Amino acid sequence: MSDVVLELRGIHKSYNHGAPNALSVLEDVNVTLHKGQISALVAPSGAGKSTLLHIAGLLDTPDQGDVYLHGSAIGTAGDRRRTAARRQDIGFVYQFHHLLPEFSALENIILPQLADGANSAAAKKRAGDLLDMVGLGARADHRPSQLSGGEQQRVALCRALANNPSTLLADEPTGNLDEATSDQVFDLILHIARETGLCALIATHNPNLAAKMDRTLRLQDRRLRQV
Repeated sequence: MSDVVLELRGIHKSYNHGAPNALSVLEDVNVTLHKGQISALVAPSGAGKSTLLHIAGLLDTPDQGDVYLHGSAIGTAGDRRRTAARRQDIGFVYQFHHLLPEFSALENIILPQLADGANSAAAKKRAGDLLDMVGLGARADHRPSQLSGGEQQRVALCRALANNPSTLLADEPTGNLDEATSDQVFDLILHIARETGLCALIATHNPNLAAKMDRTLRLQDRRLRQV
């Protein structure tokens, strides 16, 4: 059985596609992500790494090419199919945690599970187990405003893992944290990815963090290259 989880094949993306002033962002981008493999995505500012992550995560569609999840073309499928695949198979961590401020840490992790059809008891147990795993079991009832930046990002990581995804995508997940907290959160992300066998694509501008991953992919001049 193949250990390939996610593939981008021949991805092209431009803004104002087809217009005379179209801005090309991605050209013939190809990448294969394997089970248990952690890849760094580095790029100059404005090079299109967020666009690439959004396409890989089925939040955006390419102009040409497709995204394959477990061997099935999904990147240009209809909204409903892409939404279901994204909810079940892909976890996201962003630079800013985007936690819902009116809900507790535990509730922020329960909600995506309920959206995927889990029963409330199982969702609560899964959320509690995840918080324990990242050392925040005692903070389960705290709202985001009562948590530090590093704690909020750990909760966001738990939320990304709530539905047992096969793929973790992260866009500068520690870029909003101080250096010491950044190292702690990043090491936690790597530890969990390796322990669970996730394939992960993590955008970072920090070469020291990129060096901790299995390989580095550089997005430059609209193309992706392994370095």
